Amino acid sequence: MTTPWGEPALTRFPEDPRDRLRAWDASDEYLLRHLAEERVPLDGTVVVVGDRWGALVTALAAHRPVQITDSHLAQEATRANLARAGVEPGAVRLLTTQDPPPERIDVLLVRVPKSLALLEDQLLRLAPAVHAGTVVVGTGMVKEIHTSTLTSFERILGPTRTSLAEKKARLIFCAPDPALERPGNPWPYVYTLPDGIGPAAGGTVVNHAGVFCADRLDIGTRFFLHHLPEARGRRVVDLGCGNGVVGTSVALADPDAEVLFVDESFQAVASAEATYKANGVSGHAEFRVGDGLAGVPSGSVDLVLNNPPFHSHQATTDATAWRMFTGARRALRPGGELWVIGNRHLGYHVKLRKLFGNSRLVASDPKFVVLKAVKR
Repeated sequence: MTTPWGEPALTRFPEDPRDRLRAWDASDEYLLRHLAEERVPLDGTVVVVGDRWGALVTALAAHRPVQITDSHLAQEATRANLARAGVEPGAVRLLTTQDPPPERIDVLLVRVPKSLALLEDQLLRLAPAVHAGTVVVGTGMVKEIHTSTLTSFERILGPTRTSLAEKKARLIFCAPDPALERPGNPWPYVYTLPDGIGPAAGGTVVNHAGVFCADRLDIGTRFFLHHLPEARGRRVVDLGCGNGVVGTSVALADPDAEVLFVDESFQAVASAEATYKANGVSGHAEFRVGDGLAGVPSGSVDLVLNNPPFHSHQATTDATAWRMFTGARRALRPGGELWVIGNRHLGYHVKLRKLFGNSRLVASDPKFVVLKAVKR
């Protein structure tokens, strides 16, 4: 990536030489160019929110910025990119969206997230640290910035305008107004599960901002809940757990089961833990932020339940699903089972047969399939 501060070599995480997707885009370049051309002072506390793969903080490392991210993968990519660029350890402070933010922010740079809820939540959490002299600049591709995006900046921080588009990217300029009366933060959002979905019926869901389907049970999970296997006291993984409804349902049905909730989103794992506790489950559970089943010992799991994502930010890709399936096969004991729900058109049965040597259709409707693969 070419920047006014050099040309760092950047990769996504996990690094894959076959991956054609870059670790930065035109919106990152546009923001960095603006900071240099406008000579924005960077000697105070610089906070970068939503830096997707560490491109922004790697370029600005000399100014000792603070990165705030919801993504474990983005955080690991940032560590690798900083090390590759020769940045001294500790020069960039890495925080998650669940950590307390800095008490004072002099420059706030926001990479607009896909989730408007996450943007709203983060701006509300950061607003008390922003002062009248804070430079606030957002960035994103044109297709990612909507009227609702600008409204969130205006409603929470102050008057907002946008730049002209360059290479399909746009900047957002916001002038903080300390006297602005801000709305209360509605996150996390709590709702009650409907009847007729098994052990979790009538239970409570706690959703932090940015977690999929924040205010209702999504139709894919609803279908999955109707076809979950019995845990039978085994070690079960809710892989890509989101708000934890699937793993919580398993634990409610069988308190003897050991359930591991895993997601790469800090917001998701916080939601899963809160959902589990809100339902008063008496069983044993573990909550882990990570890259799928990396770090889980081989042959230590009996059952993996998975609803894999098929997007990485704006890009459609099956790389995440393939990593999840591969990790599940390694972590499962012989005879262990991977149960997957997905849209019919994604063709997960082909991948499962290639990896496990078998795949059985458990249930289907016009939109979804539930598949089962057994480790031989």
